[in-house]
Amino acid sequence: MANFPQTMSFTGFNTPSRIEADIADLVHEGTIPPELNGAFYRVQPDPQFPPRLGDDIAFNGDGMITRFHIHNGQCDFRQRWAKTDKWKLENEAGKALFGAYRNPLTDDESVKGKIRSTANTNAFIFGGKLWAMKEDSPSLVMDPATMESFGFEKFGGKMTGETFTAHPKIDPKTGNMIAIGYAASGLCTDDVTYMEISPQGELIREIWFKVPYYCMMHDFGVTEDYLVVHIVPSIGSWERLEKGLPHFGFDTTMPVYLGIVPRRDDVKADDIRWFKRDNCFASHVMNAWQEGSKIHFDIPEAKNNMFPFFPDVHGAPFNGMEAMSYLTRWTVDLASNSEDFESVTKLTDTAGEFPRIDDRMTGLPYRYGWMLEMDYKRPVELKGGSAGGLLMNCLCLIDHQTGEEQHWWCGPVSSLQEPCFIPRSPDAPEGDGWIVQICNRLEDHRSDLLLFDALDIEKGPIATINIPVRMRFGLHGNWANADQIGLAA
Repeated sequence: MANFPQTMSFTGFNTPSRIEADIADLVHEGTIPPELNGAFYRVQPDPQFPPRLGDDIAFNGDGMITRFHIHNGQCDFRQRWAKTDKWKLENEAGKALFGAYRNPLTDDESVKGKIRSTANTNAFIFGGKLWAMKEDSPSLVMDPATMESFGFEKFGGKMTGETFTAHPKIDPKTGNMIAIGYAASGLCTDDVTYMEISPQGELIREIWFKVPYYCMMHDFGVTEDYLVVHIVPSIGSWERLEKGLPHFGFDTTMPVYLGIVPRRDDVKADDIRWFKRDNCFASHVMNAWQEGSKIHFDIPEAKNNMFPFFPDVHGAPFNGMEAMSYLTRWTVDLASNSEDFESVTKLTDTAGEFPRIDDRMTGLPYRYGWMLEMDYKRPVELKGGSAGGLLMNCLCLIDHQTGEEQHWWCGPVSSLQEPCFIPRSPDAPEGDGWIVQICNRLEDHRSDLLLFDALDIEKGPIATINIPVRMRFGLHGNWANADQIGLAA
């Protein structure tokens, strides 16, 4: 019997949904731009069965992929499980077999050694495939049109590491997909792979290197010539797992590093520059770019850990105010003989996370960025529907050229999920297009899909698409034009 725990991860807006569905022509208000022809894919953790150990964190749910196919002024809905090895084994057994988040010691004996991926972190389109990603494993690949699951991608055996990122980047000049894999030689190891995949889907580069210490490397940056990795002490160890502690814990006493890895085939350890700074928390990357010998790296930075379910290793209580992050620019100079950062500059007083850009500007100097804003000055009647439990109630646009910001508030009984930029056309100017994102209607236990003019978000949505099922909090998603995914208009 599927009795889920009566805890925050499984009740209220985060009650498991477990719905596969097809719904044509969703009801909407406003005008869906008729020139939009493609699909927005996103993923939510959605447990197929109650947790094996009685409770769990939301990040451990099975991946459920949602596709919003927008064409001819309408939006069609399709939702399917990402059918990983884990999903199939548990589906056959009729119960959970895998235990705690990234702790194989808690699994049923029958699944020891199996790939534990839930494929629940990102839904990404590349090379005509839908990639359902979880960074502790290879990526699951699916058919973007039928949403059938194919299996884990190892590039014909060329990929020798065990893991693949949940935050790939596309080089706007070459069209290559750039990825990392941390804990590449096994759980809790300090080995990382840097990979590039051609637009045809061939693994054309795999470079191994070591990092200063094992940690969660959830995101990274790229520039034209460099891979940029930040090492922040959300740390883990086999000792923690053996004690039954959460896989990751935050250590406020450890330094933070920024690694600059040349993007070429013959990279050796001595070619990698490591810069060092004081402790902070940082996860998602807005963008990175190079200016002469300098590397700029824009990232939301918090004074302390943002994840209450990955607690302080020294036992300090979670500090909500210190968990608030602010977009910050880290700058290092490769011409310097020092390991110190050249500068750390706070770019805004707006607290925010889940940063996004016009992805055509990846690795290049850029002007516009969007974020989910956490504005506690606004009235709040209901909370929920956000990763980590943080209040995410505004969409924010930052113009790095002028310093101006725009803000749109979703109201006191709603919250927002990650925004995604859609260019008006392949050669449209930066920022010319739309923002798409989900809004959680917490009072009604349902969701809307919102479309904004990307550079005029303050006027509010130009279209509100009503989703007749509730979207659990999602992590990441991406847009693809119809010609990339085999969908006709």
